[in-house]
Amino acid sequence: MRKSDKSALLHWIDVPAAFGLLTRIPLRLNTAKVTARGGSSAWAFPIVGVFIGLVAAAVTAAVHWIGLPSAVAAIFAVLVPVIITGAMHEDGLADTADGFWGGWDKERRLEIMKDSHIGTYGTLAIGLSLLLRGVLITALVSDEEYMQGLILAAMMSRASMAGLLTFLPNARGVGLSSSYGRPSNSVSLLAMIICICTALIIIPSHAVSITLVALISTILCGLYAKSKIGGQTGDVLGATQQVTEIAVLFTLLAEVGF
Repeated sequence: MRKSDKSALLHWIDVPAAFGLLTRIPLRLNTAKVTARGGSSAWAFPIVGVFIGLVAAAVTAAVHWIGLPSAVAAIFAVLVPVIITGAMHEDGLADTADGFWGGWDKERRLEIMKDSHIGTYGTLAIGLSLLLRGVLITALVSDEEYMQGLILAAMMSRASMAGLLTFLPNARGVGLSSSYGRPSNSVSLLAMIICICTALIIIPSHAVSITLVALISTILCGLYAKSKIGGQTGDVLGATQQVTEIAVLFTLLAEVGF
């Protein structure tokens, strides 16, 4: 492909760059190449999600296999992604909740979101997120497709961040989201194609409904963020990941008949 690294849709460094951004896995990366790619590497977000989902599913299956209760297995299913990501998405959810509900205008909301302290709204948001995921996964563990469900929830929710990066402007103009850059439409489309193809392969019976729910969840989060602060930030991306993951898990639970 006779294109520059910056303009090419695919580049080998995009995958480790996505891992470096979305996880706490220590990687030695060529900083210059990663910076040059910027938002062009967002198509690899779903791949990071698949990895996180696979690890969470494997640990959950092992805990369930040795005979521990489903609730204990579910705790590990929630804990593993938190460890891998360093709770960055939970932190984004807390900051977003504090800012959106604690501020009266855009400037004040952004100011609150930048504050490292956590408030009442943020504490409640994290608590409810952990509780909802734990309860949903506890119910799903008894279904034979729960492992695929964990993978898809992790994958779809991270693809949602690529979508918001593409279609919403950065609200602050500085910060991680701003420095990362805005992916092109083709980058976001590729992330969606990866999600759809993966869903059709590993859990075809629920692929359409899961994809639609993830898309609707992303759009609603984006519209709400735009109404509150005029765009997205890294915190908003983290909050969207959490909301979308819960929405996908809820859809799976509804469809398996519990």
